[in-house]
Amino acid sequence: MNLFKLNFFLFLFMSISLFILGLYFMYNNMIYFMEWEILSLNSNSIVYIFLFDWMSVLFMSFVFYISSMVIYYSNDYMLGDKTKNRFLYLVVLFVVSMMLMIISPNLISILVGWDGLGLVSYCLVIYYQNEKSFNAGMLTVLSNRIGDVCLLIGIGWMLNYGSWNFYIYMDYFLNMYESKFIMFMVLIAGMTKSAQIPFSAWLPAAMAAPTPVSALVHSSTLVTAGVYLLIRFNDLLKNSFFFNILLLIGCLTMFMSGMGANYEFDLKKIIALSTLSQLGLMMSILSMGYMKLSFFHLLTHALFKALLFMCAGMIIHCFGNVQDIRYMGKLMNFMPITLICMNISNLALCGLPFLAGFYSKDLILEMMSMSSTNFLIYLLFYVSTGLTVSYSVRLIYYSMMNNFNYFTLSLINENSKFMLIGMMGLVFMSIFGGGMVMWLMFSWESLILLTFVMKLMVIFVIIMGIWLGYELSVCKINNLMFSLNQKKMVNFLGTMWYMPIIFSYGISKSFFEESEKLNFLIDQGWSELLGVQGLYNYLNKNSLVLHKIQMNDLKLIFLFFIMFMMFMYWIF
Repeated sequence: MNLFKLNFFLFLFMSISLFILGLYFMYNNMIYFMEWEILSLNSNSIVYIFLFDWMSVLFMSFVFYISSMVIYYSNDYMLGDKTKNRFLYLVVLFVVSMMLMIISPNLISILVGWDGLGLVSYCLVIYYQNEKSFNAGMLTVLSNRIGDVCLLIGIGWMLNYGSWNFYIYMDYFLNMYESKFIMFMVLIAGMTKSAQIPFSAWLPAAMAAPTPVSALVHSSTLVTAGVYLLIRFNDLLKNSFFFNILLLIGCLTMFMSGMGANYEFDLKKIIALSTLSQLGLMMSILSMGYMKLSFFHLLTHALFKALLFMCAGMIIHCFGNVQDIRYMGKLMNFMPITLICMNISNLALCGLPFLAGFYSKDLILEMMSMSSTNFLIYLLFYVSTGLTVSYSVRLIYYSMMNNFNYFTLSLINENSKFMLIGMMGLVFMSIFGGGMVMWLMFSWESLILLTFVMKLMVIFVIIMGIWLGYELSVCKINNLMFSLNQKKMVNFLGTMWYMPIIFSYGISKSFFEESEKLNFLIDQGWSELLGVQGLYNYLNKNSLVLHKIQMNDLKLIFLFFIMFMMFMYWIF
């Protein structure tokens, strides 16, 4: 049996089982801790602890469901690849690492899953072995190493306590001043994994990975690991100074990625920047104390974002690996099913009523309007929501309404059964998933009181976003913005406020230049002359004599014999 199909059925079965178990845990308000004793030696024992509650079990169910659809989709997407089984093993390893992180109430076991995600993501980003992929992979893994180091420092600091199980010490931490250091380390770790400012440069670069990997990584696994970690540490971070910083950083990340996506022409990078925008939204609402809302948006976002990436993968697959949206247009004539799926996921991202994204985004904006935040945060929230609609409408326009600009005699059709079935599984959840999860998670009635203007603010921002997306696609403003007069502004906004240049190339370039100088002066300089190379030349010259002797030269043998006899005569 095909390994891809086998894994698809296994993951789908696991997803359904865990979903039913999650409902049981949620209904009965149960939490289970399981201890697995790996090794017991004398009085020491190594124990691995698992945490099962409704949140971890439900999240695992969603990850397994998305993974099953992505694996089924990959069966055709990776058809021409000779090492497609290796790709499957890497994806399964990736999912296993995510599971270990989700069910860990212990900092060390979290680090096992955390580092597993970082390592396997590096292997997947460099899967297409070219220079661009290697650079993107190195940027990804080095950015994530910052978070790994912070977690390691937190683990070292927790040596002051009797265990690394942070769940046990949560109440104790709240009253201890020194626990603020652990809070800070966990916060930095979460920000690096979820690519918040100033660690945002790696997320669009990670688009060098195959598209099924992007669908998995940028929906429910790698990038959401940071948000999930901070949800687990929510009680520790609540009402602290760090959450105020995180609120501002999350809002700025939303705004920055929304602006950048409106100036981007690479299909996968537009979707990656939209992921970054939604991560900023999750972080912002989490830092305002709404943990459940953040988790709710994490689940709904995973569904439609995975679908959006899979639709993009289908388009790229049919276009012969072309990702520039300016080549696309009138695709409804060639790929109707893919475009329908893509529009459903795009509208869910915008927050169209009664799709998955509406339930979480609308609730988040209403709760934010009710809270006592300042005007800057309020403005950034709504402007960022408008920008989300803007780049989504721009993407719809370029793919559907624009002229077809690809090769004239090219044949574009969607004849891949596996890819379409994988997408259909997520279309269903993108439509009904939001309402279903909302009914399950928020079983009580909550009263939201807003003025008439504030209630209509969401609709107003969506309409403004649609207008701006249309203007950025066709009208005079488009030609003006992308002219040479506005080159500096477009360059600034399109490169995420020069973040890749400042925080990746800018930092690494000076180190590389200094190391090159040291290499030239020391490794290839005096140490080379007096060290290994000098020793080699000396031995090379002196070994010529031995070489002559080994060649059985008769003259030398006679000469050595005479010298030996004279020496013996001189001694005696």
